[in-house]
Formats: sequence, structure tokens, C-alpha cells
Amino acid sequence: MLCGSVYGAGVDFEDLLAQWDGEHAVVRHDPESGAWMFVCVHSTVLGPAGGGTRMRVYPAPADGLADAMRLSGAMTSKMAAAGVDRGGGKAVLAVPELPAGESRKQLLRRYGELVASLGGSYRTAGDMNISPDDLDVVAETCPWVYGTTSGGGNSGRGTARGCLHAIRATTEHLFGTPELSGRSVLVQGAGAVGAILAGELAEAGARVLVSDVDEERAAATGCETVAPERVLGTEVDVYSPCAVGGTLNADSIPLLTCRAVAGCANNQLAEPDDAERLRERGILYAPDYIVNAGGIIQLIGLEDEGWDEAQLEEGLAKIGATLRALFAEAETAGITPAEAAERLVQRRLAGELQSQAARRDRTA
Repeated sequence: MLCGSVYGAGVDFEDLLAQWDGEHAVVRHDPESGAWMFVCVHSTVLGPAGGGTRMRVYPAPADGLADAMRLSGAMTSKMAAAGVDRGGGKAVLAVPELPAGESRKQLLRRYGELVASLGGSYRTAGDMNISPDDLDVVAETCPWVYGTTSGGGNSGRGTARGCLHAIRATTEHLFGTPELSGRSVLVQGAGAVGAILAGELAEAGARVLVSDVDEERAAATGCETVAPERVLGTEVDVYSPCAVGGTLNADSIPLLTCRAVAGCANNQLAEPDDAERLRERGILYAPDYIVNAGGIIQLIGLEDEGWDEAQLEEGLAKIGATLRALFAEAETAGITPAEAAERLVQRRLAGELQSQAARRDRTA
């Protein structure tokens, strides 16, 4: 379904939508700001779609739509693999420039009205360039907002903590122990998640290296820094991508000198074949949507389930348990961990569809 769309010259939204396997997308142009609002609901099989809102400057509006589509599909996988009763969705605000002040608040309020108009089928949270303070503004016009300052807060801490559990599980599979003392980890991206992760790793005794396009931000972590152009060739036990996606590809994978990849970035593989390329190199890959599920576990657990901090930690620790099972399945079946993760997702979705069909049969 396409709602409220305004097509610009040469923008090929139609082809993108025709190729997408999601349930529906909302495309709206915001004349006051020049922004495009994209809300993509990929799946509601497991429940209302959940996923963050990303604000970013894109080369063209269609790139923003493509990003929302790709990310919403990853959210379906993330929700299913994490065992939560939510579907996958994602929103993108493709802006001509990042707004500030009152113009930013007005855009966020109008965006909130758009999300509210969907009646709860999509429930939003924060993502790139969207803070808990921003979500407070969205919540002025929308009741379906996770991660406000009075709600679950910044999901970056849950994402980082979940990634720590994932890195422990990864090193355990490689070296026989989850202890990080003496292990080296390169965190690529020192933003809201990467900076927290670097601190968690250092506290656990790891040797932590950090790289960011903003050298001051990398230095602020207090860890050893690595220039962006040296990241792939820096020899470490674990490479942890925590910035933009698509960085693992046919060109970059041959340059890696790590033993494993386990990071928080979404959509790290440029294409599915990259999972096999990593395996051929002898590099253990922890599927990104398994690793970075801590944010949704935090928000849903604290806001919907009423968890305390101890229960939250238990929920985040399950990320490590899931990875251990996936690594074992991949070895037994002779497949990549990425394929094992996809099988887990499909089992969960298929099981829910079967349950729904059985309920319909009972009431028919």
C-alpha cells in the first residue's frame, strides 16, 4: 500500500515498492521541511511492527526508502530471533539537512501524527540521529513510542550490553572460554552504542581498539585508536562493526585480519554471499540481528513487561545463549551462522502462522 506519496522527478519509488516483500509502506513528503517520511512495516505475523526511526541526509529520497525497507526486514528477523511478540518495521526521515531547534520539533510532531495514523501497527523508537529527547517530542502526537526519557530510555546501553554477551559467546566458541581478558576487540564506530561497548569491553579486561571517522569521538573513549583506513588490516581477535551497514563485502572481506566479526551495526553484509566469503576465510560471523537485539529487548522488557534491571540482564544474556546454539547448529549442518540464524527466524514465523491457522480452524 502506498499512502500520501508525492513523487519527485526521476525518483523511482515504484520499482522499489514492487520488489519489496513487506506488508505495507507509507511515503509522505513534508513540504514545510523538505523531508521525506518513510514508514515500512515488513511483518506483523508475530505482533505489531516495532523498529527505530532514522534521521539522515541521503543522496536521493529513494535511498531513504530503500534503507527503511532493508532495515524493516532486518527488524522482522531480529524480533523473531529474539523471541519477542513483535513484527518488524522501520522509519526513515530523509532530510535535506539535519534540522535543529523548533523546526526539528515541528518535523518530529508531524512525524508522530503520521505514525499515530497507523493505529499501532507500527511502534517506533530511536535510531541514527534520534535521541530520547527527540522521542519525547514524537510522543506529543503519538502514543506508540518506545525509548522516551520517561520510558525505557536510550536503547544504546541494551544494544551494547547485548553485544558484550555476543562477543563473549563468540570468543568462547573460538577459544573455549568467554573470558575477555587478553582478547583484542576493534570497535568500529564510537557513537551512542560503540562508545558504551568500548567501555564495557575495557571493563571486562579486553584490549580495546576504537576507530571512528570523527577522531575526537574515538579518542574520547580513552581506548587505543585506529585510523579508519587501517581498520580492516588491524590484526585483532574480534572486529566489531558498530556504525553503518554494508561494510562487509567482496572487496573488504579479503582484507580482514580478525578471527571473528561480532558487532552492533545493522545489515553488515552487503549481500548474502558475504557470509560464505567470511566462512571461507575462516572468520566466524555472529549474525548482526542476533548480536544487536539488546535494544529491543531493553525497551520491550522495561516498558511492556515491567522488568527490573536484573530481569533485563537475564534477557540480554539470552543473546549469548542464542549465538552458542547457532554456532553449534552451523557446525553440525555445515552451513554459515547466518544461514542458521535465518532458519531460526523461519521456524519462529512458520510456527506462529501454524498457530494462527489452528486458532482460525477452532473458531470456524
